[in-house]
Formats: sequence, structure tokens, C-alpha cells
Amino acid sequence: MVHRLVVSYGQPDDPAAFDAYYRDTHVPLATTMPGLVRYTLGHPQPLDPSQPAPYLVAELDFESEQEMGAAFNSAEGKAAADDVANFATGGVTMTHYELDEVHAAR
Repeated sequence: MVHRLVVSYGQPDDPAAFDAYYRDTHVPLATTMPGLVRYTLGHPQPLDPSQPAPYLVAELDFESEQEMGAAFNSAEGKAAADDVANFATGGVTMTHYELDEVHAAR
């Protein structure tokens, strides 16, 4: 069963600086975490324009919640977590959960 960490970043003070730092510094740090099996990200758009959306959402998948915990307790995980304060001027929210696969009816 896959365990997913979702990191939602608020609107940064300087979006161009955020994007450059995230791409060039943070992603290389985060991708070194042991046990990381998938890392995706995107700039979400709200379906309802009256509702705000995060500036950026990153999803990090691990084999289990225990693997995720071990990753964040590693030197690489601590470095990635500590780095967030260097660029997340719009705030950050982190949530995690076990993935349940649901198949669409045909």
C-alpha cells in the first residue's frame, strides 16, 4: 500500500524566485530521501474561481507510513524539511494518508 505526503504551498512573495529555488535547490534535496518512490508536483487551478488554490502542490509517495517516517528522520529528510523555511514565504501545509485505489464504473 502506498503512503502519500501532500505538501501544499501558499502564494509566495516572489513566485519567480520560489519556482527557481524550488526547482534548483529543494527538489534535488527532497529526491535524495531514502524510500521515496514517486515525486510529482503541479500548480493547481480551482474549479470554482471564488475559492483559492495553493500555489504549488507536491506529492511524495513512499511504500508505507513507516518508510515515510524513516525518510524524514534521515539526514536527507531533515535537510529537505529544514530547507522549506528558505523559500516557502506563503506558508506550507503538509498532510499524509494511505492511498486507496478506487476503480471507475464502466
